Amino acid sequence: MSERIVVKIGSSSLTSEEGGLNRDSIRFFASELASRHSRGDAVMLVTSGAVAAGFRRIGYASRPKAVHEKQAAAAVGQALLMQAYQEELSEYGIVAAQILLTRADFSNRRRIQNALMTIEELLNQRIIPIINENDTVATDELVLKFGDNDNLSALVAAMTKAAKLVIITDMDGLYTEDPRKNPQAVKIDRVEQISEDILKLAGGAGSSVGTGGMRSKIEAARIAMRGGVQAFIGKVQQEGDLNLAVNGSGRGTYFDTKLHSLSMKKQWLGFHAMPQGRITVDDGAVTALLVGGKSLLPAGVTATEGDFHPGDIVEVINRQNEVLGRGVVNYASWQLLAAAGLGTEEVARRLEVPRIEVIHRDEWVTLK
Repeated sequence: MSERIVVKIGSSSLTSEEGGLNRDSIRFFASELASRHSRGDAVMLVTSGAVAAGFRRIGYASRPKAVHEKQAAAAVGQALLMQAYQEELSEYGIVAAQILLTRADFSNRRRIQNALMTIEELLNQRIIPIINENDTVATDELVLKFGDNDNLSALVAAMTKAAKLVIITDMDGLYTEDPRKNPQAVKIDRVEQISEDILKLAGGAGSSVGTGGMRSKIEAARIAMRGGVQAFIGKVQQEGDLNLAVNGSGRGTYFDTKLHSLSMKKQWLGFHAMPQGRITVDDGAVTALLVGGKSLLPAGVTATEGDFHPGDIVEVINRQNEVLGRGVVNYASWQLLAAAGLGTEEVARRLEVPRIEVIHRDEWVTLK
């Protein structure tokens, strides 16, 4: 049965430690993608590697650190990267398309909907969309934006309602400890819930070429799971490994989910929009939001942070500073500060607000 899958390949899998593209690696991955494509799958590729591919060609002795140098290297490397993919995939009669996105694209509902329509049309035409971050126009530090495209791949998988997200790395999954340091470390084959303990197992970046470590991959898996997408983190190094990863017997860790795919609006609320503030709530409000499926009322609010206005997106946290979810707020920050802890009748007497609910349940998405 054909599936919709997103495959993410990092810089370290595509380039040498010294920089520049490893054409043999791209040829191998093109073959693996073509294998799934020939089965009728709708295949999307999220690729890193533009900066690593370009910095040698532009004349830098090592991977640059200044933002403008990284962006210049990305401008050169992105063209080289796409040329390599186009040439290798054409050997299988497959056309590749380039899509460059930024975090700002996901924050704007109209722009991300347009991107989704483009991807859908490409898939309908049996074209493989090759997606990367638009490093040359991004305003933040390159290492802080999408976590070596791990989060980008999860956002794309959730947005397109993919069945599987395959994140390729040089480790064969998540271990209880770093197996390179402790040979007694035990691999975790399946994860059904990403707890703080699971996050603590992840280390930092393992390569001087890429920017994402295991932690960013697990955080990406959490986004995918929340969007109803099963994720796999592991190795694809030998012929047929991608098929094994998709079919459930790959060399890595599977992150299973029983959650259903979120609507585009809920995805935007939960993952894409930039929060303008924070609201702290008491234990009763936590239960109402997470268990009761209720709206957030002023009585449950204990504190606020930031300068927000009605219609803005805010995060909601508990007293332990754990993020519970996000929603569209109906109060300005100064109004909510005045209404915090009060009953609905008292709030109605004191303030003029469009709705008495701080966040209505229809404008809320749970992230915990």
